[in-house]
Amino acid sequence: MSLDWILALAGFAFVMSISPGPANFLLLTSGANFGVLRSLPLLFGVSLGFLSMVFAVGLGVGELIKQYPVIDSLLRLLCGGYVLWLAYKIWNAKSLGAKGEDTLDRPLSFFQASMLQLVNPKAWTVALLVTVTYLSADRQVSNLLALVAIFALVNIPSISVWAISGAALRRNLSKGDRLLWFNRAMALLLIASIAPMLVRF
Repeated sequence: MSLDWILALAGFAFVMSISPGPANFLLLTSGANFGVLRSLPLLFGVSLGFLSMVFAVGLGVGELIKQYPVIDSLLRLLCGGYVLWLAYKIWNAKSLGAKGEDTLDRPLSFFQASMLQLVNPKAWTVALLVTVTYLSADRQVSNLLALVAIFALVNIPSISVWAISGAALRRNLSKGDRLLWFNRAMALLLIASIAPMLVRF
């Protein structure tokens, strides 16, 4: 591993981690509704789920998906359905922390967040890109582990920005119906973030 390789990978990891996507919109929404501490399981689940995907793709899962397009179609279908359900729940919630028929009374759990990444089109795209671009041709496990470790060091602080930003908005959003309209805006952004994937069907 050269310094140039580490810096290039860290830069790629930062841009890909902090850019908008389904998981980051959920972190922003969770931070605004529940605060940073209650959103930590979601945050670490998002990160671990993604890093597990990178590791699996590095071991050859990416080639399997290329050989069997039906797997890609199934993942996109699952992602679309799950994210649309989440968007529906967020749209109808005046406060995600309030009890009610159409509300989420707690943030997504660590397990739910990890599983979400498995049907997250942005996560799959980034996992494929990073392994193709930065993994050596011999694909040694040590090289793959180093890649995952460096990505983790950048990914966790980067996605934390979204949860922290949401939490910073809590005081302003507590007035009137601001939280309701914030949640509805987040629901629309969540749908928009998967729209390119949905129109491929």
